[in-house]
Amino acid sequence: MRIAVLAHLHHPIAQPFAGGMESHTAHLVAGLSARGHHVTLFAKEGSVPGCRVEPVLARQYAVEGYPDSDRRHRQHLTLDAAMGRAIDMIHGSEFDAVLNNSLSPVPHLELKAVPTMHVLHTPVLPRLSEIFGANGWEPDPVHRHVTVSHANAVQWLQWLPAIEVVHNGIALDNWDTDIPVVRGTAAWTGRITPEKGTHLAIAAARATNMKLRIAGPVQDQEYFTTLIEPELDAEITYLGHLEQSELRNMVASAQVFISSPLWEEPFGLTTLEAIACGAPVAALPAGAMSEIIGPKAGVVASSRDAAALAEAIITARELDRAEVRYSVRAFSQDSMLDAYEEQLRSVAAVRPDASGRTA
Repeated sequence: MRIAVLAHLHHPIAQPFAGGMESHTAHLVAGLSARGHHVTLFAKEGSVPGCRVEPVLARQYAVEGYPDSDRRHRQHLTLDAAMGRAIDMIHGSEFDAVLNNSLSPVPHLELKAVPTMHVLHTPVLPRLSEIFGANGWEPDPVHRHVTVSHANAVQWLQWLPAIEVVHNGIALDNWDTDIPVVRGTAAWTGRITPEKGTHLAIAAARATNMKLRIAGPVQDQEYFTTLIEPELDAEITYLGHLEQSELRNMVASAQVFISSPLWEEPFGLTTLEAIACGAPVAALPAGAMSEIIGPKAGVVASSRDAAALAEAIITARELDRAEVRYSVRAFSQDSMLDAYEEQLRSVAAVRPDASGRTA
């Protein structure tokens, strides 16, 4: 198939990945390309995912994480205009289907009658709920909506009449390593923001006498400066923003991986990557954590606080690592790609006739 993929435009699709969406997009387009599809990625300049790229936003344009309302409005205008350019190019080309892997509202409005699969990676965002909640709004008959977990689907079903669940998948072999485990160490990776709960991971690590290594982009500088940086010492270290090969070695050598989301985590790619490394997970009970962490892969805490997370660490760190790694087999990249191909073929087969009806 000829597939157009719309990326989230906040960051280039390149290592070190800014977050789970960037990582997911890179591996998704690489996987579809490897299966023989002709993939064009519409993304921020500087993206290098291994397929044809159409840059629609300058690399130097910096997206602020938490701007005030005026700057947020200007930022939305810039991002929407860039997404509009991508959609104009799609309308002027002959794609069999579009895979919308962004958080933008624009594709939901401007891709009418274009076979499109929308992947909803987050809980319901205000600018999307405004569209879906508008009086008289109905899904386009040639659009499909997919989300990444059953936990996340529950929220979207308040706005959509139907939604499919396709769990994220990863290339399991890329995370398999025999690097020695260093007992007494824990790992935490991800975007460093309040909703990811890095400060609780630190508190739980201290409570269990675990040395904690942290890696990931600092997305909220005030949070990092106020709550994270003062805690850094010989026991709690920040290693920076690492590429995936470095992350694999860091996580695989840890006795336990800590996942500490304080929001309704839609999936949790870093958690899945840790399981694939054989690192048992101690996690807070948020969003999809219980969906992806089986009883042999880790322990989900009884409540969302540092004390409960510490108890989970004590149990999880002694789990059998071979069983941890085996439990991740259901979340392979191939399984995800199979499901995506099925959805894309389904939308590509539905075409509107001259009257606007679908066949």
